[in-house]
Amino acid sequence: MDFISGGFIISFAIIIAVIIILIQGVQVVQQSEARVIERLGKYHKTLEGGFHIIIPIVDNIRSALSKQEQIIDIPSQNVITKDNVNISVDGIIFIQVENARNATYGVVDFKRAIANLATTSLRSEIGQLALDETLSSRDALNKKILIVLDEATRKWGVKTMRVELRDISVPQEIEQAMNLQMKAEREKRAIELKAVADKEAVIRKAEGDKQKIILEAEAIERMADAQKYEQIAIANGQQQAVSMINEAIKTKSLGAEFLLAKDRISAFNELAKSDSKDKVIIPFEATEFIGSLSMINEFLGKGKK
Repeated sequence: MDFISGGFIISFAIIIAVIIILIQGVQVVQQSEARVIERLGKYHKTLEGGFHIIIPIVDNIRSALSKQEQIIDIPSQNVITKDNVNISVDGIIFIQVENARNATYGVVDFKRAIANLATTSLRSEIGQLALDETLSSRDALNKKILIVLDEATRKWGVKTMRVELRDISVPQEIEQAMNLQMKAEREKRAIELKAVADKEAVIRKAEGDKQKIILEAEAIERMADAQKYEQIAIANGQQQAVSMINEAIKTKSLGAEFLLAKDRISAFNELAKSDSKDKVIIPFEATEFIGSLSMINEFLGKGKK
């Protein structure tokens, strides 16, 4: 009985061991993973997503890597610019494993290697730029560091996707000086813009005054032309009137004396309407005045006939 019990226990143990070995030989790999398999200490193959069977004890999983994009932090560090300003810079790097074998055997720790390489590249690139250029050329710095990292990491089976500098900090005294400089530049720009605006206003006012003078001169010229045409029209009318009077006098000689007597009577009528008490009306020739009245009477009498 003891012998049977001992044999049963050994058989059971062997069965358990075989089951464990078979379980270890079955590998289910996720789609976003890649597993590097070594056989007897040497690279054998890379397992991609799906179901796989390996030989337990003989085959060993050397590394399991993610094929998704991964983020590597660039720790904050002090960097000296070309104009000897000490600034603090940090950033992030986006990478993706493309070849699990090279990422496993090409470098001991590819993440740490990329972080150190990014740090040295960052210091080298910023050391060639002044502070103002560094602050205004962040995109250019990202592209330069990306090129350097991508060339170095390709042999490691890693693709550098993007490089982003998150923060560039300057000392407080430098920041205050930059703020003062920016304020002075804005004030200078405001003064220049005001000067340009005043200049344009003066030019526009001068152009307006010039246009006004031109229009006034044109108006005066047109008015003079109108007055000229009016005087010509009046002169032509007077000429025609004189001609008609001359024709009338030729046919009726009493007509001229009638008009002269009418004008004299009108003149004396206006003098008589005056309120002045110190007036004396003395005809230049009283007999001529009386003769004029008799002539008018005679003329009117003939007109009645």
